[in-house]
Amino acid sequence: MSQTTIFDELESQVRSYCRNWPVVLATAEGSTVTTEDGREYLDFFAGAGVMNYGHNHPELTEPLIDYLRSGAIVHSLDMHTVAKREFLTSFRDYVLKPRGLDYKVMFPGPTGTNSVESALKLARKVTGRQHILSFTNAFHGMTLGALSVTGNSMKRQGAGLPLTNTSKIPYDNYFSGAVEDFLWLERVLEDSGSGVDLPAAIIVETVQGEGGLNAARPEWLRALADLCKAHEILLIVDDVQAGVGRTGTYFSFEEAGITPDIVCLSKALSGYGLPMALTLVRPDLDQWEAGEHNGTFRGHNPAFVTGAAALKRFWADDTFEKQVQERAAELRDGLQKIADGYENAVVKGRGMLTGIEFPDKEAAGKIAAAAFRRGLLVETSGPDSEVLKTMPPLTITSEEVRRGLGIIADAAADVLGDPVTTAA
Repeated sequence: MSQTTIFDELESQVRSYCRNWPVVLATAEGSTVTTEDGREYLDFFAGAGVMNYGHNHPELTEPLIDYLRSGAIVHSLDMHTVAKREFLTSFRDYVLKPRGLDYKVMFPGPTGTNSVESALKLARKVTGRQHILSFTNAFHGMTLGALSVTGNSMKRQGAGLPLTNTSKIPYDNYFSGAVEDFLWLERVLEDSGSGVDLPAAIIVETVQGEGGLNAARPEWLRALADLCKAHEILLIVDDVQAGVGRTGTYFSFEEAGITPDIVCLSKALSGYGLPMALTLVRPDLDQWEAGEHNGTFRGHNPAFVTGAAALKRFWADDTFEKQVQERAAELRDGLQKIADGYENAVVKGRGMLTGIEFPDKEAAGKIAAAAFRRGLLVETSGPDSEVLKTMPPLTITSEEVRRGLGIIADAAADVLGDPVTTAA
C-alpha cells in the first residue's frame, strides 16, 4: 500500500489542497513543514492564514502542554472557565482597549463561517430587515448563509438551492475607477420609488483573500462606513482571513480609521491552528436571547490557552506589528520585482496577504506547481485562480522571505520564460 492509498480509498472527492500538494506532512516548525519522508517545504501558505505565528511556536506550545497535563477542563460548552477568563481578559487588554474599541465578544462556533452566520443572523434580528448586501468576488464561507453573500459561482452552486435575500454590489475598483463610489447605491437608497429595500447590513472584506486579493482603498472603506451610518445599515467586516495581524495591524480596517458594527474573526485567533472564532458586536446590538444562537463547540479551552499566550507574546506592545510591516514591505518589493519582468503582471493585496496577477489565467497555477516542486507551498486566488497568492507566517524571517521570493522567481521563469527586465 502506498503512503497515500488510504486517502484515495476512503476520503471524499471534496478534498482539494492535497491534490496540488500530494505529500504526507509529518512535522512543522516556524515557516517550514516537513513530509514523512523528510522533504522540507518553506510555507508561504500558513494554513490559509491560520498559522500567523508559525508552526508550533514554543511560547504557545509550552502553556498548551502544561494545561493539558494539569487535568484542566477541555470542553465546557459556553460555561465559565479559567482559560476563557484569561483569554477574554487578554483580548480586552491587548486588542480592544488599546484601539478604543467597545465590543461584546460572542463565541459563535469553531470556524469563520460560523462567525459570518451569526453576524448575518444578528443583523436581521436587530434591524427587522431581511436583505444583506455583499460585494463582487466576495468569499465569506461555505454554509448556506455565508454562501448567500459569497460571489464565487462554483462555491455557490454547491448549495443546491436558491441563495436568497442578498444582492451583490461592485467592490472597490470593479469598474477601474469609471464609476463614482456608491453613486448607484446612494441614489436607490434615497429614492422611495427605486424598489430597492433598505438592507439589514453590508458585509465586506477589506482584502478579498479568495476573490483575487482585491484590496479596498481606505477612502472607499470610509465612504462605505459613512453610507451605512447615514442609512442605519449595519456594517459587518469579515476579518477572518485579513485580520489578526495579516495586513500589518491587528484588524485590517484600522488603516481606514473605521469602526464596524460587527466584526468576524477566526483562523489565526488561537495562534496554534486550534479551531476558534469570535463575532465582535457593538454592545447595543447584543440582543440575543439566551441560547438563541447555540452550538456544542463554541469555546475550546486549549484554543483559549494558546490564544491568550499569543496575545501576550505578540500584541502587548507594537514591536511585533512593526516587524510584520517590515516583512510585508520586503515581500511586496520582491513580488513587484518579479512582476516587473512580465508584461501586464500586477501586484495585488496588502500586508502579508499579497500576490501577483498574471494576464494568462493559467500562469499562477503553473507557477505554484513549479514552486512546489522547488520546495515552496504557495497557492492561488481569484475567480479563475489567476493570482499567485502569498501569505507566509507573520513570524517569517527576512532570509526566508528572500528564499521564497527566489523560488517564485525561478518558478515564474520556468513557466513564463526569463523576465523581460531584471530589477537592480
